[in-house]
Amino acid sequence: MSPQTPQTTGTPDITSVPRPPVPTLDDRITGSLLGAAVGDALGGPVEGYAPEQIVERHGGRVTGVVGPWNGAAWRTARPIAPYHKGDGHVTDDTLMTHALIRVYEKVRDHLDAYAVAEHLVPELMGRTVWIPELEAEALPLQRVFLAEKWIVTRLHYGHADPREAGNGNVVNCGAAMYMAPVGLVNAANPAGAYTEALDIAGAHQSSYGREAAGVFAAAVAAACAPGATPRSVVDTAIALAKDGTRAAIEAVAEVADGHRDFETALGPLRAAVAPYDSVGPDYRAPSLDARRPSRVHAIEELPVALGMLLVGEGDYRRTVLGAVNYGRDCDSIATMAGALSGALHGESAVPAEWAKQVAEASRLDLHGPATALTAVTHEVFIRDTARRRAHESAYATLTDTLR
Repeated sequence: MSPQTPQTTGTPDITSVPRPPVPTLDDRITGSLLGAAVGDALGGPVEGYAPEQIVERHGGRVTGVVGPWNGAAWRTARPIAPYHKGDGHVTDDTLMTHALIRVYEKVRDHLDAYAVAEHLVPELMGRTVWIPELEAEALPLQRVFLAEKWIVTRLHYGHADPREAGNGNVVNCGAAMYMAPVGLVNAANPAGAYTEALDIAGAHQSSYGREAAGVFAAAVAAACAPGATPRSVVDTAIALAKDGTRAAIEAVAEVADGHRDFETALGPLRAAVAPYDSVGPDYRAPSLDARRPSRVHAIEELPVALGMLLVGEGDYRRTVLGAVNYGRDCDSIATMAGALSGALHGESAVPAEWAKQVAEASRLDLHGPATALTAVTHEVFIRDTARRRAHESAYATLTDTLR
């Protein structure tokens, strides 16, 4: 009798199912920085407006690169003239991110507030770069917002202690918006990213603006960990965040869990973050308490970016378009959301057609900064390993009871 053919149970052999490759660190760094720049460019032209205004202006939700809000009149239209926001132009979020990467290139180690004074200030006031929104070579200082001009005012002209120079500045997302490189240098080490970003941001911000910088850097570092998910990123942010920042992220995350379509999430996410946002309902007419130091408030941008990461389940298009169509300070929200999604999945997550449009329109090499930061990140890890081993050796000597 011939042997019977084995019966199958219908359960697939999971060992034979190909698994998506785990993105390398190099790929995650590229994906994060590329994702941040593309998100910035998509959000720039609708920054400051409400979701309803965006729909009215564009005949529906924004689904890609769009032109200036005021069309050809962008040079003179208020309140954002003379900036050419739109058509794939990055904003000061990306300019500051790239400037910080150049500081890492010079120091080639972890940064602190003194590195801001010694290296970032000269980058802002002494190095001309192409400014897409000005369509000209200019100093970054001539484009950045008042909260970033503060860095130069306090450190170059006021000679303030770098660790305290952020005190008295506008409390906003200015420091947080360019902290992705700190998270990438500290990839898979959120606590280290949080600590480093807090030190760096001390030269720029105080209160919940500084806290957001630390938490965003930590979230980017968490997104680089093998097996990271949107939920693990948000949980890490909550674990490290303090005061109003933590409460705001918790509130937004709880609401985000109930949505998988940004269209239904726009209003609920705004309602969840509103009690912690000091700006108020009219973004262009801030409340009298807006952007002042507080232990109970939070910037709006980071909690919403994390919320959109949950709503979009980490998918780049869904996450970033949710951030863009949220309105208000949506270039910074989309910058953060894009950095997180790119760090989770690598460069392939960022739509190639968007990346090409933004690079060409902004006249920027978006891969160059990633290549530079990747090299620095590997060098810093080698330095950290040597420092850790030296500490371990010293500790072993100090605790050797057999001598």
